[in-house]
Amino acid sequence: MNRRQLMQNGTASILIIGGVPACSSHPSASAAWRYVSSTESDPRLTILASGILAPSPHNRQPWLVALSEDDASRMTLYSDLTRLLPETDPPNRQVLMGLGAFIEAVSLAASDMGRGVTVESFPEGAPEAKLDQRPIAHITLGPIGSSDADPLFSALRDRRTSRSKFEDRHVPAATLAGIGAALVSGATRWGATRDDAQCAALRDLCQAGWRIEIDTPRTHAESVALTRIGRDEISAHPDGISLFGPAIGLLSGLGILTRNKMRDPNSRAFMETHDFYSGLIDSTRSFGWLMTIDNRRTSQLAAGRDWLRLHLAATQAGVALQPLSQVLQEFPEMSALYTQTHAALSVKPPARIQGLFRLGYAKAPKPSPRWPLQTRLIDVPYE
Repeated sequence: MNRRQLMQNGTASILIIGGVPACSSHPSASAAWRYVSSTESDPRLTILASGILAPSPHNRQPWLVALSEDDASRMTLYSDLTRLLPETDPPNRQVLMGLGAFIEAVSLAASDMGRGVTVESFPEGAPEAKLDQRPIAHITLGPIGSSDADPLFSALRDRRTSRSKFEDRHVPAATLAGIGAALVSGATRWGATRDDAQCAALRDLCQAGWRIEIDTPRTHAESVALTRIGRDEISAHPDGISLFGPAIGLLSGLGILTRNKMRDPNSRAFMETHDFYSGLIDSTRSFGWLMTIDNRRTSQLAAGRDWLRLHLAATQAGVALQPLSQVLQEFPEMSALYTQTHAALSVKPPARIQGLFRLGYAKAPKPSPRWPLQTRLIDVPYE
């Protein structure tokens, strides 16, 4: 095939960038999903092997964990400040939600061992404008028998973020309500709709938000910079937005799939990205949203924990889920749509929508890459 044929026949089906991970990850980079560490002498390592499977924005995996040497039941969670998203997530709210999801994954894994978890959030104070080097949480395991197993844990290794078009059908109302029943923090509320008119309005908002993010050079460039193209890049950096497969290598080698092309709004790569993501939004027939009564750091962390629980409940119900985060982002160009989205869902300040999700039915994708657990462990203090 020549370059023109490749562009016409190959790119549309595999080139999915700008915040949309695609294609199967390199096998070694997805090994964490198969990792079973029940033979570990330190139960914290067994539990953390599940924690690293939590979702995070752009799959940045922003967690660092220090294991206490004085207390074999204690660990401290920090934010990896090299894994922030300063353009699309200036206040680090989305990153903090990813850390909340990590805490919940750890808690679920501990419950499967019959151990409860005590979480002390922001033990040295909550960061205000930006995350900093202070700990996010102290996490302490209770003794065996201190907790019943949470049934959501069984879905953790099957959880996937869907980046496919959904089947043309609604999620039943009872199923949407059942997903919302997974919330336990008390700090969050769930809303959902399958109403055609309301879903159409939300699709329009999400389309507008997606166009703003991809048409704003600095926010789109952030996603492009985090795109890993091909086997070698994914192996070296098993996070971010992964593009993998034989055609990817060929397109990259021919100069069709490059970061410069991804950033160029006149390129086929850019236009295919735009059209693909727009197609995902258009296929949505059911939406859900996660809200909090305020936007404090503790509420954001709780929202992250419940985000994971919602996703696991959806997985158990056979429902595919993908966050549509653009209209909730806090960079200036998005402010009008942020306000319109909250108004459309009747959420008034100081309440805040922390997550907007499309829900439907699609084949589950392969797992996304993960950094090995040992790369996420640090000494204390974190410097």
